[in-house]
Amino acid sequence: MSYSIGQVAEKLDISPYTLRYYDKEGLLPFVDRNEAGRRQFKDNDFNFLEVIVCLKEAGVPVKQIGHFIDLCMAGDTTLQTRYDFLADHEQQLMAKMARLQHTLDFLRWKKWYYKTALLAGTERIHYLPGTNHVNPAVRQKFERLVADGASPEELGRLV
Repeated sequence: MSYSIGQVAEKLDISPYTLRYYDKEGLLPFVDRNEAGRRQFKDNDFNFLEVIVCLKEAGVPVKQIGHFIDLCMAGDTTLQTRYDFLADHEQQLMAKMARLQHTLDFLRWKKWYYKTALLAGTERIHYLPGTNHVNPAVRQKFERLVADGASPEELGRLV
């Protein structure tokens, strides 16, 4: 079956402009063109397109995605190189996800901190007596709630 750029864009939930950009950057060497020069996508092209979209969402630069597509087009002699490429980017993505998880955890801690302060009418409830320093026991209480399985929604209610 043959698909137009609009059909492919709709199916992948990306814009036709994005697909044209990918083509201009050399990411679509597998796409055929009709007599009028319009792109004609085939069912098998979706395998490549899904890889491109995945790598883009993983933060891989377009030039590196292009290199990966070139490796794919070269055939079986590049299997190990392609595997190594994906393994490297998997590690990078896992590290990024760990950083984002840490950021999300901290954001949730601060939301809980402010929610409890709002309910008390002051953030002084979190301070060490006679200071404006946060009592470490307050953070420990929050972490205990999380460790005990409190969801983000529950944390907003557990004060």
